[in-house]
Amino acid sequence: MSNTSTSQYTPLYQQHRLAGAKMVDFAGWEMPINYGSQVKEHHQVRKDAGMFDVSHMVVVDFKGKDSKAFLQYLLANDVDKLKQKGKALYSCMLNEEAGIIDDLIVYYLSDNFYRMVINAATRENDLAWIKNKISAFEVQLQERDDLAMIAVQGPNAREKLLSTLDKTSAITVSALKPFFGVQLDNIFYARTGYTGEDGFEILVPKQEAVPLWKALLEVGIEPAGLGARDTLRLEAGMNLYGTDMDSSTSPLVSALKWTVALEPKQRNFLGRKALEAEIDAKPASKMVGLVLEEKGVLRSHQTVVTESGLGEITSGTFSPTLGVSIALARVPVDTNEHCFVEIRNKKMKARVVQPPFVRHGKSCL
Repeated sequence: MSNTSTSQYTPLYQQHRLAGAKMVDFAGWEMPINYGSQVKEHHQVRKDAGMFDVSHMVVVDFKGKDSKAFLQYLLANDVDKLKQKGKALYSCMLNEEAGIIDDLIVYYLSDNFYRMVINAATRENDLAWIKNKISAFEVQLQERDDLAMIAVQGPNAREKLLSTLDKTSAITVSALKPFFGVQLDNIFYARTGYTGEDGFEILVPKQEAVPLWKALLEVGIEPAGLGARDTLRLEAGMNLYGTDMDSSTSPLVSALKWTVALEPKQRNFLGRKALEAEIDAKPASKMVGLVLEEKGVLRSHQTVVTESGLGEITSGTFSPTLGVSIALARVPVDTNEHCFVEIRNKKMKARVVQPPFVRHGKSCL
């Protein structure tokens, strides 16, 4: 049981209770794990539209003339790629050994203004790291704890959200390309998500979160909990920090090499030297997808047996969309298409695949 005396509550806590949510402690926050059937919530997002309270996520604004230079130093991906206002970039923040401190999204709002969204569970560590590295730069750091965040996801999410907006706002928001955001009055709409479906992540002043939630409910966007969010992101082949990667793993062994910008060569970012050394030495392991070919459920920490040695499942679940068990696993680098997973002292056959498993409601297998 969570110790509710020290728990934090999002502005939507009472709405979750009214909807009959089962609340759990997540990174010190009382959050809805489901509102009844987790599988039903999963299908709601895959087939129509669902919404998640993600107000526990941490929003940090960087302002000042050195904002870009600082983020180029702080992040493994290069914010210089961001040329258009509102454009977003996914990146890892690395320690000196190239271990992942966190994965995050950063938005370019102007040359002197960037917004970052980081994980709730890593908040204290992330902020301490950033503050420790920022002193040589002219940058003001502001944690936006005045904001709540709602993710609206699914094939009908855009259409339904747009129906709640006035005509001018609807035109602006509907024109957003994937991985772009826009500020309209005091609400920030970003066409991003963590489900493998289209939709938005909306940053709204705390006091306006409940009216927005109710407006979304009225147009048939159903609430979904953290349980469905996890099965959706795993089907989409998206890593979860602390499970699929952490400060002891680099992007190279976490299927995140695509988030690292080694060009231009003169950009000296934190963890670069260790990362280059690891590339030269050639990593011994890699991240893959697994599909179980027998009856059973893949779970984290199960042992993967390959011809090249042992590996480990980092995230596993039963996929409601595919009707089979799927997982992300770290395995020896020359693992071929077939392996076994040890489930309750039995070796079960699994197929090695390239994630994602599901994208836009369709199987990628």
